[in-house]
Amino acid sequence: MSVQTIRNVFSVETGYRLSDDQIVNHFPNHYELTRKDLMVKNIKRYRKELEKEGSPLAEKDENGKYLYLDFVPVTFMLPADYNLFVEEFRKSPSSTWIMKPCGKAQGKGIFLINKLSQIKKWSRDSKTSTFVSQSTKEAYVISLYINNPLLIGGRKFDLRLYVLVSTYRPLRCYMYKLGFCRFCTVKYTPSTSELDNMFVHLTNVAIQKHGEDYNHIHGGKWTVSNLRLYLESTRGREVTSKLFDEIHWIIVQSLKAVAPVMNNDKHCFECYGYDIIIDDKLKPWLIEVNASPSLTSSTANDRILKYNLINDTLNIAVPNGEIPDCKWNKSPPKEVLGNYEILYDEELAQGDGADRELRSRQGQPPGPKAGRSRDSGRTVLTTWK
Repeated sequence: MSVQTIRNVFSVETGYRLSDDQIVNHFPNHYELTRKDLMVKNIKRYRKELEKEGSPLAEKDENGKYLYLDFVPVTFMLPADYNLFVEEFRKSPSSTWIMKPCGKAQGKGIFLINKLSQIKKWSRDSKTSTFVSQSTKEAYVISLYINNPLLIGGRKFDLRLYVLVSTYRPLRCYMYKLGFCRFCTVKYTPSTSELDNMFVHLTNVAIQKHGEDYNHIHGGKWTVSNLRLYLESTRGREVTSKLFDEIHWIIVQSLKAVAPVMNNDKHCFECYGYDIIIDDKLKPWLIEVNASPSLTSSTANDRILKYNLINDTLNIAVPNGEIPDCKWNKSPPKEVLGNYEILYDEELAQGDGADRELRSRQGQPPGPKAGRSRDSGRTVLTTWK
């Protein structure tokens, strides 16, 4: 189902009951994670709750920055948080910010700014009529632009990773091994003269495919395994492993942040497209989560990847290709996972006492840095898993 159909199926007025042998590919209120403004709101709330509980996960450094939960760029909602944004902007007036409409995809409506006057102009231009109230005007988010992205061959790229959630309570999620990088077609420059050149700044294929230098054979895409090999050879194996651990960590934390508010309907599963940017210090940042990641293919390899993605997703949602039964325990056997690997299983984690262990390990950071086994020479399961 498309997200619109899902809305109709679960709506109070027009909705209808799904029978036990019907399962659908979105959660009713997936937008708590996949709308840019709501994702940030939920992550902020999750941090505050952990802080209240005195959780070691909410630990901060001397500057008041979260040690383990600082994975979303500083973000404000507009027009609602305009005054808060201005306050933040004035602290570092040389920064660049990125404006995105909350409900659009494929890079539509996105632009970069580095002066307050540009926001004032946007605000004026978007008031189509004096009768439009503040609340109905399209909501935007404005985030601090990561102007030091990791570059490969001088170009900016982001990661598209596929994450399948079969249930939110208890949380059970899978990571697809065949994610990929999407590269810009034009070399990156933080120079303010290029702020409106989207071929420099936005990795969306919907934008890049119109660039003069777009390559239709590889589509500006690189597999995650290639990225891993490249980083291991240029930066070293240990920092690369730490980076991927941290990426897995922020995905799980973002899902934990929305789990309490998600309508965990037993008829639902969902495959999300996570967009991650890595900066030049090898720190990953969660940019956004897509409810309907593109399943069209731009290259031959892309076609094979998406075909396998759909196939593996269905094998987990409906094991053995049998008639679906929404009452099953949603624990498929290892053999059917295909290219998916289990990322987090809350029941297993609690069963192993992993959470208790985490709390008792005050001496060791509870983030993705924990759990490396030096002596055995192999990576043991990270503590948070």
